Amino acid sequence: MSEFVRARSAEQKEARMEEVKRAADRLFSAKPYHDITLTTIAAELSWTRANLYKYVTSKEDIFLALCGEKMSAYMDALLAAFPRGCGYAVGVYAEVWAGILSAHRDYLRYGDILSSIIETNVSVDRLAEFKALYFDKAGQLADVLSQNLGIETKDACECILAVYFHAVGICSMCRDNPLLQQALERAGIAVEPVDFQDNMKRFIAMNLDYYGAGRKQPQG
Repeated sequence: MSEFVRARSAEQKEARMEEVKRAADRLFSAKPYHDITLTTIAAELSWTRANLYKYVTSKEDIFLALCGEKMSAYMDALLAAFPRGCGYAVGVYAEVWAGILSAHRDYLRYGDILSSIIETNVSVDRLAEFKALYFDKAGQLADVLSQNLGIETKDACECILAVYFHAVGICSMCRDNPLLQQALERAGIAVEPVDFQDNMKRFIAMNLDYYGAGRKQPQG
């Protein structure tokens, strides 16, 4: 926690916003989203709510910024793993991609609330910035997949989205949720545990095969 010091320069304002994001991220790792408020974020920082309002107008502003940050880290990891002309087999793509998803599960947790909550409670300007960032990163990745695997760019874009939404759902299923466990036990339902990384590996390979890459490259 840090004592509030009013920012005077652009660099100081950026540093204060980083403190805000880190505080919100810590809270989100420990609490449900609906239990987090600007008051709890301010308390995490040892600030007043009024001081926090100097940098944000809603908690969704903070979480949208975090989503952009985590999305960029995920996309950059994929772009670094799959350089243009790498010539990897589909099986390698599936294994590496699944591993990167597993390493970025914090990003997938944000995906649970992105479209239904965060994106419906921010200003159009902030949302436009976020969408521009997403389409830039996704466009770069789609171009690389298209060139390396010989699939259409539009199909690569669909594949990226399909993998993302499946990963968000599977990540939610794999997350420890005591309330859900109690409910399943009370209902007499036994659910087999899901291996997130293995499930994603198979799903990615299936999608690449569906979009044609699997028929053009050897499996391996």
